[in-house]
Amino acid sequence: MKLHSIFALGLAGVSLQAADPRIDNWFTRQSGSYARIYTDAAAKSAGKASTTWSNGTQNQTLPAYSGIQEIYSSDAWVYLRSTGLGVHVMGPWSVGFPNLPSNQKAFYRIPRLPAVPVTPSLTGLGSIGYFVDGVAMFDSRDAFYWNGTTETQGSGNWNREAYVNEGATFDPAYAHQQQGGTYHYHANPIALRYLLGDHVDFNTNTRTYSESTTTVTRHSPILGWVADGFPVYGPYGYSQATNPASGLRRMLSGYQLRNGNRGTDNLTATGRSSIPAWAKRLYGTTGTQTAPAVSTSYPLGRYMEDNAYLGDLGFSQGIDFDLDESNGRFCVTPEFPNGTYAYFVSIAADGTPLYPYNIGRSYHGSPVGGDVTTLSETVTTNYVGGPNRPIAISAPTTAGGEVTLVWTAIEGGSYQVESSSTLNGWSSLATGVAAIGNQGSLDAGSITTLGDLRFYRVSATSVADYDPVTGTTSTGGGTNQGPDLASVAPTSGNRGTTVSVTMTLGQNPPPTTINPSTATLGTVTGTSVKRSNNTVTASFAIPSTATPGAVTVSVVFPGPPGMGDVTFSLVNGFTIQ
Repeated sequence: MKLHSIFALGLAGVSLQAADPRIDNWFTRQSGSYARIYTDAAAKSAGKASTTWSNGTQNQTLPAYSGIQEIYSSDAWVYLRSTGLGVHVMGPWSVGFPNLPSNQKAFYRIPRLPAVPVTPSLTGLGSIGYFVDGVAMFDSRDAFYWNGTTETQGSGNWNREAYVNEGATFDPAYAHQQQGGTYHYHANPIALRYLLGDHVDFNTNTRTYSESTTTVTRHSPILGWVADGFPVYGPYGYSQATNPASGLRRMLSGYQLRNGNRGTDNLTATGRSSIPAWAKRLYGTTGTQTAPAVSTSYPLGRYMEDNAYLGDLGFSQGIDFDLDESNGRFCVTPEFPNGTYAYFVSIAADGTPLYPYNIGRSYHGSPVGGDVTTLSETVTTNYVGGPNRPIAISAPTTAGGEVTLVWTAIEGGSYQVESSSTLNGWSSLATGVAAIGNQGSLDAGSITTLGDLRFYRVSATSVADYDPVTGTTSTGGGTNQGPDLASVAPTSGNRGTTVSVTMTLGQNPPPTTINPSTATLGTVTGTSVKRSNNTVTASFAIPSTATPGAVTVSVVFPGPPGMGDVTFSLVNGFTIQ
């Protein structure tokens, strides 16, 4: 690998203004990080995320990097490659839900010059766009409909709604995956919104997301792009569509549940005898349109067509509600000061997802985007990340003359750090420095002379095996040294006694400013966990009922934000006697 970066104290960075939101608004900050899941509620509660997983059918046997890995563009198209795996920790899903996510090796394009057809197109099953974190966007259906006799797979007049019928299988991010392992959002992508700073809170104890109760202070960011080339924003926009000085508020859906309110018919009283006007227009439906009566088995809201469009009931867009049949409007936004059509996420005041969630049953524009297999035209390379992510060194920090270097890294990567005072020759400070998450760091020695000038250079030397975003085989094969313990002392202890254990970190420990959160001997959790440079000490009360034999010794450190904990371990490093 030839990636490298040089830093000198006093060097300043330059920020370039985005030229095209379709190219520049993808969330790539953590593309060098492995995708992770919580396999079950216990793992989530403990904060123990996994980078590989299997259910016997969907097997992520090697780590895969999260989200967007490559971006290319031509005059007409923006192309993206993505593993389809979330940047946030995915899962867990409900007990009994059989599916797990897997690297989709997705290659997708969206048009840069969207067109609006005379006749709108219906959304299809599968990916109808991509969110900026590289996760697939699905429409509001769950792929089942009422065929006149029973519910079966496909599309019809009465289409089952995903959030109502499958919401129990969503993870805390409001996402799940189908049998093919495609992780996707049907509704409010709340974990992505949190990462983008869109008025969402994260509870670090429960590891769950919720809509913030504070005052909205900024327009929602772009969350994704639909196959027709138009953006999806979060739920907050300008009060007046074309006036950025009009204040901010939650966008109001143009749909109303058919419960007798706001001029709708009451399906609970009348039965499902006809689909709403918007559906008749889109489907071209004539003839029988009945579905099961509202009941416990078929509750109101079970079908998309249980919702009416307010524009058909005497209400006016821009006065009584904000969003049209496709769940969007023409408006100005921070990224489009001259105006654009844009979809908006629909939520209630408390954050509960509302129909039609991200996009209605039809596209506003022509959905000419979609999956591609190869690049068939000349393109500009706009971004390459994942295992090829460029290295950027942060400004070195000094404390008492001691210099600490921190740089953006590739998880699973191994690095060499060099220094120079003249740029004419370089001296090696360290080799085989392993990344911790998507960050590399090194205590780089001291500067003791006033006016001493020091340059630092970091280069990637190898990367551990991983599941790539293209092809079908693994790649890597690096000599990266993982987060291991070098030694444990003592190496054994008796049941029914308390043992003080010293654990020495390997050659690539976290910076000395990071303290461990827990230490364990097998299932025994230590107390009085303390760190001194590269050693950690803890006391372990070994129960008299403990099973004798060799156990794994582990020390857990908090990882970079959003990455979960980092565990240093030594397999069979201690024997319970």
